[in-house]
Amino acid sequence: MSLKQTSVFLLIQLICYFRHGACGKVLVWPTEYSHWINIKIILDELVQRGHEVTVLVSSASILIQPTNESSINFEIYPVPMSKDDLAYAFGKWVDEWTYDFQKHSFWTYYSKMQKVFSEYSDIIESFCKAVVWNKSLMKKLQGSKFDVILADAIGPCGELLAELLKTPLVYSHLFCPGHRYEKYSGGLPLPPSYVPMVLSELSDHMTFVERVKNMLQLLYFQFWFQIFNEKSWSQLYSDVLGRPTTLTEMMGKADIWLIRTFWDLQFPHPFLPNFDFIGGFHCKPAKPLPKEMEEFVQSSGEHGVVVFSLGSMVKNMTEERANVVASALAQIPQKVLWRFDGKKPDTLGSNTRLYKWIPQNDLLGHPKTKAFIAHGGTNGVYEAIYHGIPIVGIPLFGDQPDNINHMVAKGAAVRVDFNTLSATDLLTALRTVINDPTYKENAMRLSRIQRDQPMKPLDRAIFWIEYVMRHKGAKHLRPALHDLSWFQYHSLDVIGFLLVCLIAVVFIITKCCLFCCHKTANMGKKKKD
Repeated sequence: MSLKQTSVFLLIQLICYFRHGACGKVLVWPTEYSHWINIKIILDELVQRGHEVTVLVSSASILIQPTNESSINFEIYPVPMSKDDLAYAFGKWVDEWTYDFQKHSFWTYYSKMQKVFSEYSDIIESFCKAVVWNKSLMKKLQGSKFDVILADAIGPCGELLAELLKTPLVYSHLFCPGHRYEKYSGGLPLPPSYVPMVLSELSDHMTFVERVKNMLQLLYFQFWFQIFNEKSWSQLYSDVLGRPTTLTEMMGKADIWLIRTFWDLQFPHPFLPNFDFIGGFHCKPAKPLPKEMEEFVQSSGEHGVVVFSLGSMVKNMTEERANVVASALAQIPQKVLWRFDGKKPDTLGSNTRLYKWIPQNDLLGHPKTKAFIAHGGTNGVYEAIYHGIPIVGIPLFGDQPDNINHMVAKGAAVRVDFNTLSATDLLTALRTVINDPTYKENAMRLSRIQRDQPMKPLDRAIFWIEYVMRHKGAKHLRPALHDLSWFQYHSLDVIGFLLVCLIAVVFIITKCCLFCCHKTANMGKKKKD
């Protein structure tokens, strides 16, 4: 850290001390790609407020690059794979999910997805073992006396570290297929009658057939599909702690769940006091564009521009598909800024410029931007919502189809299929969202909802982390359902008891009636005799 940075950090520490008392120490168990990009925004804000932040980084990390200039402390631990191996694994999974999974039936689709999650689970488990079996590292972490652990729930181990270090746990979480962990570990009530399962691509207004489909997916994820190899994880946790436990039980001990969605994109559903929805916390006003890019945008005149990005993980769009996309873009009057890292398409129009990187938020916040062609990643969707830009969605994998379908249901997007995409499909979708004013109106309505909050989402995220530090946890916010078995939670024991009582009462009344009838009949016979 430079002398200037050190001085600023010490000044913040002093301010923090006099404002709320001593600042806290935060240990972070992160994951990769957009998940790291998200959580780093929270970490930077924590550092700005004077907290000491330490991130556990594997030697194979792809995006997390420790530098001496950072105010964040990075604790690097060795793992049995290289950065290239990890990047190759992620790339392979993305390719399979994008290009192969959609071609198959429901059962084959989910069996292939299960294989991907199983491979991911094995890698994360090897990383977890590399930390918890590293005696010198664990001794160092125990000596640091952290006040809170911030972990991404999509990568287990943070809950084990919290148990070993006897430290409160806060989750940063986006989604799990079937809501598995937020529902069964967090206890979040999600009635399948109107809450669509993640990956179901349904809305909250379902037909009878759609509710049947939703229920079947719920049962499938509850009893069959495993996001992580739970048997292996539970065995690891039991071995490390020296007592029987399970992954689900350990995750259920989290003090706070920070869910990275909000009610502008998410459909309304019940939630608990230790859950908060902070979607869009990374959004911010647009900054000026680089000079050359601003000149290109201004040259669009009254027609404006279209922003096009499929995110950072899709790098191998085929030449054929790129040419289909380029030929469609060439037919619109708007100028197009396309984030694309590949061979220049032969059909590229003069109105389209290719960039290996674009300032996406700043472009979406530009007054000349008319539409956003996006894959449906949560970060990009929230930036579009924040700036009120309608979307042409080309979902590829993960929660992207759900995100785009949510935007379609709210009237702010049109969806096209990546695998069957034609120039006509893309052109029609673009003309629809640009020329039909209702899409812009609906996007602006969502923008107003996103911005109309009593407290900024990022401030709420920081508040809850500091809240856990101040109170040494937040167990008082966790519902008692964590202490109940599944049949007690659903009151099956009470229902069973009441049924037995009812049956007993009916039986006794029936017996009494039969006895009375029998006595009456006997008395009648005696009188006749």
